[in-house]
Amino acid sequence: MKKSVLLVILMFCACLGANAQKYALIDMEYILKNIPAYERANEQLNQISKKWQSEVEALSVEAQTMYKNYQSESVFLSDEQKTQKEEEIIAKEREAAELRRKYFGPDGELFKKRESLLAPIQDEIYNAVKDIAEQKSYSMVIDRASASDIIYASPRIDISNEVLSKLGYSN
Repeated sequence: MKKSVLLVILMFCACLGANAQKYALIDMEYILKNIPAYERANEQLNQISKKWQSEVEALSVEAQTMYKNYQSESVFLSDEQKTQKEEEIIAKEREAAELRRKYFGPDGELFKKRESLLAPIQDEIYNAVKDIAEQKSYSMVIDRASASDIIYASPRIDISNEVLSKLGYSN
């Protein structure tokens, strides 16, 4: 009996504490869309990605061409020559796969480039959100763009425009 009364009292206190907290929302997609440096960084990343993708595709096409030539010439080749050609084809395919991993892998060049271009912008946004949250005593600021479980949020608690103003961008 005492445990259930204590549990009810604790739940009541938790509800009172939860009501005292202030929340705010931001729309990170909206904020980023209104920052020209972010758009320029994305365009630069797209150009680099296309360039690297064409390099990888060129190696893959070269390996495919080598394989087609091998298939058409295999009748005339000795076993030793066949083995040599097969090894060359496999080496070219490995080279293409290695280049793909180097550029687009989890720790690849594209990831590093994205980090170097976008991290300063994201840090600046984070600091602006943190400053606003501290000034207005928000307990939590939620990103509306990534929080898929927010069904409705009042526009009054959206501070995206304040963040843009703090960053020096007018909306």
